[in-house]
Amino acid sequence: MPPKYRQIAAELRDRIISGHFATGDRLPTEQRLMDDYGVSRNTVRLATALLVNEGLIERVPGRLGGMLVRAQLMLTYHASRAEMPHGLWPESDAWFGEVQAQGYQPSQRFEMRIAELPAELAERLGVEADSPAGLRRCIRMVNGQPSSLQDTWYPMDLCEQVPELLSPRDIPQGTTRLLAERGFPQPAVEDDLVAMMPAPEHVQLLNLAAGTPVLAFTRTGFAPSRPVRVSVTIFAGHLNRVVYTLGDADVIARHRDGQ
Repeated sequence: MPPKYRQIAAELRDRIISGHFATGDRLPTEQRLMDDYGVSRNTVRLATALLVNEGLIERVPGRLGGMLVRAQLMLTYHASRAEMPHGLWPESDAWFGEVQAQGYQPSQRFEMRIAELPAELAERLGVEADSPAGLRRCIRMVNGQPSSLQDTWYPMDLCEQVPELLSPRDIPQGTTRLLAERGFPQPAVEDDLVAMMPAPEHVQLLNLAAGTPVLAFTRTGFAPSRPVRVSVTIFAGHLNRVVYTLGDADVIARHRDGQ
C-alpha cells in the first residue's frame, strides 16, 4: 500500500479531475481532512503539497483563502505550424490564431532591447559570448493568464543589415517573413526541449505557483549561409503541451478528414 498521504492525494486528485471540485473551489480545510482521514496535520500537508507541485491546487493566504483548485487551461502548441516553409506565417498571427481556434482569448506584451548574449546562445549563433544582440520578448497570455514567455535573439551584425529587428514595436509580417524578404530565409530549424524548474524571473513573469515546472523550448533558425536567430520559449508546464508534425502533413490531414 502507498503511504497514507499519497492515498489522500490520489483521492483528492480524482475528485478534481472528475469535476467534483471545480476551478476556484476550496478544498476541505486541513482540520476537516485530518478528521475525515484520521491522520495528522503533517500527513495532510504532505498530501496537499503533492497537488500543489502538480499544479492542481494553490495555497491562497488570508481569511478568504485556503487551498483552491487552479484553472486548467491546457493549450496545445503546434510547434511545426508557425514556421512552415510554405507561406512563412507571421509567428504572432499563427499563435493568436491557434489560441482562438481552441476557444481561448489570446493577448501579449511586447518589448525590445539590446542585451549581451549568454554563452550557450552565442555558441548556437556562432558569435562570441557576451556580444550584443537584439532581444525581442513576448509575454503571451491566454484568457488573461500568463502562459508562456518567448525571447528571440538576433546577432547585432544581422540587426545592422535588417534594422527593423531593432524596432520597439511588433513587426506586422513577423520576423521570419521579414528575414526571408531580406535574403535570410530559414529552410532549417533545430529544436531543443528541456523540462526544468523555473528561474525566479520565470516565476514572476508567468505567475507560477510553487513547484510548477516549465518546458524550455529553444529553436535555432538557420539561413543557408548562417544561423540567424535563437528563440527561447518558456512554457508554464501546467498550461501547455507541445505537438509536432513531421513529414507530409497532408497525409495526416487526409486521414483525419476521412474519419
